[in-house]
Amino acid sequence: MTQLSEARKGNVTEAMQLVAKEESLSIETLLQLISEGKVVIPLNPNHSPIHAVGIGHKLRTKVNVNLGSSADFPELDNELAKVEISLKYKTDTLMDLSTGGDIKKIRQTILKAARIPLGTVPIYEAAIKTTRANKSIIAMDEEDIFAVIEEQAKQGVDFMTVHAGLTLKALERLKKHKRVADVVSRGGAFHVAWMLHNQKENPLYANFDRLLEIAYKYDVTISLGDGLRPGSILDATDRAQIEELLTLGELVSEAWSRNVQVMVEGPGHVPLDQIEMNMKIQKRVCQGAPFYVLGPLVTDIAPGYDHIVSAIGGTVAAAAGADFLCYVTPSEHLGLPSVDDVREGLIASRIAAHAADIVKGVKGAIDIDLKLSEARRRLDWGEQKKLVLDPEKFEKIRNKRKSKSEACSMCGDFCALKVVDDFLDHSGDADEHTR
Repeated sequence: MTQLSEARKGNVTEAMQLVAKEESLSIETLLQLISEGKVVIPLNPNHSPIHAVGIGHKLRTKVNVNLGSSADFPELDNELAKVEISLKYKTDTLMDLSTGGDIKKIRQTILKAARIPLGTVPIYEAAIKTTRANKSIIAMDEEDIFAVIEEQAKQGVDFMTVHAGLTLKALERLKKHKRVADVVSRGGAFHVAWMLHNQKENPLYANFDRLLEIAYKYDVTISLGDGLRPGSILDATDRAQIEELLTLGELVSEAWSRNVQVMVEGPGHVPLDQIEMNMKIQKRVCQGAPFYVLGPLVTDIAPGYDHIVSAIGGTVAAAAGADFLCYVTPSEHLGLPSVDDVREGLIASRIAAHAADIVKGVKGAIDIDLKLSEARRRLDWGEQKKLVLDPEKFEKIRNKRKSKSEACSMCGDFCALKVVDDFLDHSGDADEHTR
């Protein structure tokens, strides 16, 4: 069974009950959204117990944190520290993208440490296993790829990025219309190299039914990856990207026909004026399936600050319909993120998600802004600290730049709120003052 098959039967699972309560939705509404494929609940029964998370239409925009080792930094302790900081600052999901060290052990440890949905990109492990056997990536065996997928599913992975829409036809588009940055998806690059060398169709596309069998067996949510996503804003919305997207739309229908939960991943580098269009095209082509975007990054010139670039694009994307934001850290394009990079990237992405939820009218989204504004008006620093996204940074700045006045040191006794407060009547319903 899957959450999708149960919803279509009208059966309410424990996970659905939790999601409905947290999202302030009626269970009837949630059942309908899951049945239509517009909401997914990534929850592999082998990863239990975990906190169920709903992703999709009418729900709060969710945020994902990528972590994972590399050949240069293979230590498990580093990744566990990232898990800890991610949970502290309230990520909704995690993805383990490890390519260094004991990959299986790292994943198993993270699964135990993080009782929230965990995703992976199985082609990474398949490629690393091949290279560790002193073979080239292009020598990967199709059976080895599916063996890794099954093993990760059995281990408890809740959702998997699979680049099944990257076809030979899409590669022809890529060849005919040259890009500035060709292919920037690591998983996509592995597939491209394999397909070009072997002159064979992508095994995940050619054997998509087999992939769906595994996904159904373990209720793994398939996240259809965008192997041809643009890696430069100059490549955005080109023919290769759209060709892959059209295939992803077909694969969404196939997954639904097999009662497999599915979401779709979206473009990386996109100019600001193209983001809304990209969101609407994706939702149309993929029939409302949840949309998971990396960024998007709206300019290419800000390494070191790409968490800000991503937050700008992520806000516009989510306001236009994206359901799930993958964070970007300050070290994007520069190196493996540190623990502090993870914190900064996560906070930036959560700001983007919340700002978009206000625009989307997600129930309860604006309530916290009202409470914060009321506390700010009262100069109630204790209450403000409880409400902000990063209480530690709030406290650090307050203590470092504290005023002798009850106001902040920007204005001190000349604080506008303090000066005017004595002359305004704040009695009555606070809600009425916001309308």
